[in-house]
Amino acid sequence: MTQEQWGALQDRLCKTIGENNYKTWIKPLSYDGTTDGVAVFEVPTNFMGTYVSQNYGDMLLSQLTSVANNVRRIQFKVAGVDRPRTPTPAKPKAAAPGTSDLLPSAPLESRFTFDTFVVGKPNELAHAAARRVAEGGPVSFNPLFLYGGVGLGKTHLMHAISWELRSRNPELNVLYLSAEQFMYRFVQALRERRMMDFKELFRSVDVLMVDDVQFIAGKDSTQEEFFHTFNALVDQNKQIIISGDRAPDEIKDLENRIRSRLQSGLVVDLHPTDYELRLGIMQTKVEAQKALYPDLEIDNGVLEFLAHRISTNVRVLEGALTRLFAFASLVGKRITMDLTQDCLADVLRASERKISIEEIQRKVAEHYNIRLSDMIGPKRVRNYARPRQVAMYLCKQMTSRSLPEIGRRFGGRDHTTVMHGVKRIEELKIQDGQIAEDLELLRRALEA
Repeated sequence: MTQEQWGALQDRLCKTIGENNYKTWIKPLSYDGTTDGVAVFEVPTNFMGTYVSQNYGDMLLSQLTSVANNVRRIQFKVAGVDRPRTPTPAKPKAAAPGTSDLLPSAPLESRFTFDTFVVGKPNELAHAAARRVAEGGPVSFNPLFLYGGVGLGKTHLMHAISWELRSRNPELNVLYLSAEQFMYRFVQALRERRMMDFKELFRSVDVLMVDDVQFIAGKDSTQEEFFHTFNALVDQNKQIIISGDRAPDEIKDLENRIRSRLQSGLVVDLHPTDYELRLGIMQTKVEAQKALYPDLEIDNGVLEFLAHRISTNVRVLEGALTRLFAFASLVGKRITMDLTQDCLADVLRASERKISIEEIQRKVAEHYNIRLSDMIGPKRVRNYARPRQVAMYLCKQMTSRSLPEIGRRFGGRDHTTVMHGVKRIEELKIQDGQIAEDLELLRRALEA
């Protein structure tokens, strides 16, 4: 490629990534010539080379090859340094480094480390397996396959493994990418007749990490190449770590030989979070947010309320807390239960699809072995009053219904009666172990 060709490419690059990104990341690059198919660019700093490699590497290479057939790879060198090099891996302080110029790793989240991963019963096996692989060296299982639903921690663990491997051994060639990126690069290599380069580069890594493997299901040619890459790396005793949204045998249109290979290692399920784990995640998030909002105060019971109510997705839970802190900071108010319910009304509505006041009433009546009509009726005897208060408390905690509406569902009672019942149960759950146990059993039954 000539300097004139590089110069003519500038406007196209600017339009592709936007003027601000172009001025920040591409304009500072200085083209230093092409040797043996490698286009070399000078960069002002190591960090810039790392960032451009991982965020614009594929796009830049594609644009270069469209105007110069002799370009097959890209390398960066810091201005004044003779030897072209890929930026050196770093610990989780900035964006993650790439593993090669043609195949930069997907960007890693600096916050997704083992230190920030909250461990509980639903994810302790997955965490232990990920830790073991991240230590490096030989392991008894290859591949490690992590699977689970959205927001359960798969990507967090994948990023944590990558950070830990690179921290322990900066020379290790760790390639982390999504199955979609694998397919894109495979198709690109086919189109440009560079399959030998593709095969050589993928088979030269020390650790291959592929996220969301279900994406390649039904894509025959991509599955074929993935299978051969997989076999080649295993034969070389290179570690492979895969994630998916389902177990291998549940991924539709995945070839049997790939399914068999994935099942030959350790397959670990990240189960839906339980109440204790969600509460632990919330507490960790609050500690992290204190640096941003040092003056904010949060009432007792708010975190417990959110951990009970938002039970399916940790990302939603964390996003809810971030919004809550930002809102309280902007309006200059303490985080109370009322403010929480007002601020997060839409999130709470979405999370209560399976839990209604009627269902809570039925479960409580069954638990205490009383008739539903007696629990919501006018009788004030203790055998009915205490279950009634428990049901009111759970309605307040597990639904976004207002106190007056809850009161109406309990035989037309006034909202002050509901307030009294809720307050009484809050006191009793601290004093009476049986009440606390009843509440936990009922919550679990309602969330199941």
